[in-house]
Amino acid sequence: MNAAPEEITSLVGREVYSSNGVFVGEVEDIQLDLDARAVTGLALAELNRELFAGQVGGSTGVVVPYRWVRAVGDVVLINDVIERYDAGESDEEANEIEARSESR
Repeated sequence: MNAAPEEITSLVGREVYSSNGVFVGEVEDIQLDLDARAVTGLALAELNRELFAGQVGGSTGVVVPYRWVRAVGDVVLINDVIERYDAGESDEEANEIEARSESR
């Protein structure tokens, strides 16, 4: 059965969890590459402060690469690389997280 395609904006407001079930944040915005007509990242707010304690400073959110997304349904599941970021490991992928401040 083919499901009807959803608008990309339907991702806004969905909760984001790691593949291990740890709450990461909530999708606030979508990062797009208009030339490639592709989603490149998810801007997350309402972050799990325990997960990002001391890592994002005074930022209000982060942008995670869309290639980390494993599944989209009622919630968004991303790779557990976000948990390695929290552990302070120097994982090359974890360094791709961009901190966002309130001013855009």
